[in-house]
Parts: sequence; C-alpha cells; structure tokens
Amino acid sequence: MQKRPLGRTGMEVSALCLGSMTWGAQNTPAEGHAQIDRALERGVNFIDTAEMYPTAPVRAETTGRTEEIIGEWFARTGRRQDMILATKHSGIGFANARDGAPISAATIPEAIEGSLRRLQTDHIDLYQFHWPNRGSYMFRQNWSFDPSGQDRAETLAHMQEALDALQREVDKGRIRAFGLSNESAWGTAQWLRLAEAGHGPRVASIQNEYSLMCRLYDTDLAELSVNEDVGLLAFSPLAAGLLSGKYQGGALPEGSRMTINTDLGGRKGPRAFEAVEAYLGVARKHGLDPVQMALAWCLTRPFMCSAIFGATSMDQLDLALGAADITLGGEVLSDLDAAHRAHPMPY
Repeated sequence: MQKRPLGRTGMEVSALCLGSMTWGAQNTPAEGHAQIDRALERGVNFIDTAEMYPTAPVRAETTGRTEEIIGEWFARTGRRQDMILATKHSGIGFANARDGAPISAATIPEAIEGSLRRLQTDHIDLYQFHWPNRGSYMFRQNWSFDPSGQDRAETLAHMQEALDALQREVDKGRIRAFGLSNESAWGTAQWLRLAEAGHGPRVASIQNEYSLMCRLYDTDLAELSVNEDVGLLAFSPLAAGLLSGKYQGGALPEGSRMTINTDLGGRKGPRAFEAVEAYLGVARKHGLDPVQMALAWCLTRPFMCSAIFGATSMDQLDLALGAADITLGGEVLSDLDAAHRAHPMPY
C-alpha cells in the first residue's frame, strides 16, 4: 500500500483511507472492528470518521456512535499508534450536535472533547471542519450556488478566530493537524493565507467529493492542491456505489445505500446510469473490475492524497483494497477520459 504525505505535516497516510460512516447503522460494531483489522492487515493506516456518523441514515439517537465503535476497538486492541485518525467537527445546521450552532472558537474545544471521549484517545491526528459556516456548493448545490450574500469580513474574522482556537488545541496536544471538507478554492486560499500570517495551523488537506462522475475538483482546487501541498481526500470515489454497476438496469440490492437514500443524495438519474454504462464498458474492454478501476483512477490524479472508501461487507472491503495493486495503462486512462467527455457532470 503506497503512503503519501499529508500536506506538510510530516505524517504519511495510505493512498486508500477506510471510511466508517456505516458503522453503527448498516454495520454492527463487530463488523466495523473486523473492517479495521483487515484494512490494517492490508497496509491501510488511515481511517476517517466524524462526530455526526453514522449517516446511513442520520438519526439523533445514533449520532457519535461510529466514533464510539472506533474507540472500543482502540480500547480492546491497544493499537492506537498504528492508525492515522481523522474526524470532523459538524457545521452549522446539524441539529444533533450543539443544536446546529456554527463552528466557532467556543464550539471547537467542546467538539474535540466529545470526539476524544468517544474515541477513547488523547489526540486526533487530522481534525477537519465538515462544511463551511458560509455554505458550500457541494452535494449538488453547485447548480444554484450563489455566494453574493456572503459577508467577507465576517467570514475572515471567523476563520481567524477558529485558527487561533485550533492552535490552542495543537499546543495542548489534542490535535496534530487541521483539514477542511466541502470547501472551495477561495475558502481554502483564505485559510492558508491566515495561517501563513500566524493565525494557527496550516490546512493539510481538503475532503471533497471526487470520482469519475464528480470532477468539480479538477480545475481551480487541483491547481491549489498541487501548488500549496494541500492534498485531496476524496469521498464517494465510487459515486455512492453507482460505479460498481450494482444499480444498473433498475437493480436494487438488499441492504444497499439506495434502499436507505432513494436518490443517492441527488446522484440518481438517467444521465448517471448512462455514464456508469460507459465506465463499465471501459472496465469490460480492459478486463478490469469496475470498483478497482474507479479507485485506481482516483489514485492517478496529481492532487490526490487518499481516496476514502466504505464497505458494508468484507467482500466489498477486500475488493476495494485490491485497487491499491492496480496500475492503469495509458489506453485505459484515455478511454476513461473519452467517457468523461461524453458524459460530463451527470448529476
């Protein structure tokens, strides 16, 4: 398993990251623990979670349960040192944490304390803001995104006070590094500028959606990533399971995400299935498994730090882990580019 730098932190993370958002909902604690064991065995040293998980589905009564499951694994195995652990501070509007309060200097210590308690650890390696207070164009909001109502001065003041609060947490040893999620190029640039002016830890990574079917990152954020050493942690690299092909032809596998989230967060639609069919055709042509092809393609991108995948079964987990051993040739990459040009932005 290839290891890659996590920004300029000095930490190195596996090119594949184990996602955890189904643990405590679609997966039992025992299944989550088995996934951690197998992933570590196969060279993964990076696990991503969040205080709001599990999200399949989101329920008030299960909020925080995923972190607890990871903490129970730490307590049972004593292997905290074998893992780079990432978690997230929920943003404004998430009613199940702090009544939906925005991220602030006041909420940061409280949120970190809660995560540390549930995770049964004394530090978090990468602490991420789940989404910006000012809003985001992610999750299909790009079709109507309008930043004209933003208050620039308020945004920058928030960033400065948040970075100062994060630095206090770094000084206490409770977090090692800071990352963003669902952020924009402008937002990330401001976080970087303020950190360079002395206001707290430098952004190490951005966790945004990225896959063969969702390539918003390819332009301005790609350039920022490469020039500023802020790598992408790609979530939904399999397009919520669409790229596996399991939903083609109207199929609805028992226990799949589409049985819980019927439109896959706005991803489901005729153009999406047409795009999937094109990518499945590339996989068939070259004798590749479509899941491994999609993940391996993500790892070829010049700005990629780690691709975050989730699994609800050990078979799915083993298949995804196999992507680390796949090298895509030039013809495959050209065929994937052609499919993208023929089916851009399918959702």
